[in-house]
Amino acid sequence: MVLIEVRWHGRGGQGAWTASELLARAAIHEGKYIQSFPEFGPERMGAPVRAFTRISDKPIRLHCSVYSPDIVVVLDSTLIATVPVAEGLKQKGTIVVNTGEEPAKIREKLRMDGTVWTVPATEIAIKILGRPITNTAMLGAVVRATNIVSMESIEKAVRERFPAQLAEKNIGVIKEAFKEAKSA
Repeated sequence: MVLIEVRWHGRGGQGAWTASELLARAAIHEGKYIQSFPEFGPERMGAPVRAFTRISDKPIRLHCSVYSPDIVVVLDSTLIATVPVAEGLKQKGTIVVNTGEEPAKIREKLRMDGTVWTVPATEIAIKILGRPITNTAMLGAVVRATNIVSMESIEKAVRERFPAQLAEKNIGVIKEAFKEAKSA
């Protein structure tokens, strides 16, 4: 693995930074070097936010935002209309979007050539958690779309981060999203 850069797009309160951290923790369990950090605008619930994850086999010397991501994750599909989520995405990059829409339709909206994955993360989160917190569902879809880390490492990171009962529910969300994610 060379340096892999992930940019997360969400809204305040959706857990984009938590998802970035969980991915980074999973990568640590696999002996990788990582960075995970947020970028906030107006700090209020519902405002657009970005988070970033870098994963590498070698020490990471970059200390800036991610401008040319390999992977883009969109926790709230309404951001597609207002934020240039695919900006800078590498030519063979992957974008993972929380939506029930078909991947081909999202590709058209974004006018992009890379791989598009979609997953109904909100529905999955409501069904299992009882709340529309989509971050762990999106993590499951990212693992399916990219194999960036193993499911075992993700589960370990989630169990470290959350109390036991909540961890198990989130692992259920991750596994369901992994199964339901689809690409075009």
